[in-house]
Amino acid sequence: MIIKALTENTSVSEEYGSEHGLSLYIETKKHRILFDMGKSDLFLENAKKMGVNIADVDVAVISHGHSDHGGGLEAFLNENSKAGIYVHNRAFEGHYSMRTNRTTADIGLDVSLMGNEQIVLTGDYLRIDDELELFSSIKGRELISLSNKVLLVENGDRLAEDSFAHEQNLIITEDGKIVLLGGCAHNGIVNIVKHLIEMKGRAADYVIGGFHLYNPATSKSESPALIGKIAKSLTDTASFYYTCHCTGLTAFAQLKEIMKDKIQYLATGNVLEI
Repeated sequence: MIIKALTENTSVSEEYGSEHGLSLYIETKKHRILFDMGKSDLFLENAKKMGVNIADVDVAVISHGHSDHGGGLEAFLNENSKAGIYVHNRAFEGHYSMRTNRTTADIGLDVSLMGNEQIVLTGDYLRIDDELELFSSIKGRELISLSNKVLLVENGDRLAEDSFAHEQNLIITEDGKIVLLGGCAHNGIVNIVKHLIEMKGRAADYVIGGFHLYNPATSKSESPALIGKIAKSLTDTASFYYTCHCTGLTAFAQLKEIMKDKIQYLATGNVLEI
């Protein structure tokens, strides 16, 4: 399995552009997968530089209804006419972020694209085939990021605190290895990892994604106490972790200090072979 980071907040070199967003390309024995599409069409530029032909992708996943993960959807559709694009059935609801001046910013997906024939709306669980599964419906609420509180969803004629029912995670099983991919882990990376263990009877071999420990609106990380508890819980699992995007570099440094060689950072331009 090969994983290429097409878009992330940072970059391994000036050759690759970066943005506040996430897009990962995964090549398995059966599939060419795009997991998230970043905030813009930047993932296309970086894909070309990394030898990835987006037209060859046969499965695409948008992890949740925020534009830093699905903002490149129109650009993807312009390049690829064959891939099923798996999106949770609540991801196209209106999503907003509360700014420090108490105004709200639209951070949702482009609703006009919802009816495209390539879009496949998902629910709490979907087995795509013997290699790929999607799951949401995370019940645990342990060690949740406090910056979730500024993220809102339309509820009738008002905005309410988001429950992140629209957030889904991808499981890839290949050669006896389990790889878990998440976008932002708004439901809490500890809860998502525990959910997978309950599903599979064991931990994933690799967990990859953002942990939402940084608030871009305030440029502040979660408290060292919360990050420390998350690090301890993850260290106690049998998984190896690659984190990125909304984890933030300050939080990653603390995770790394506690988790040692069980965690690495994944930046735009990185290539993993699993």
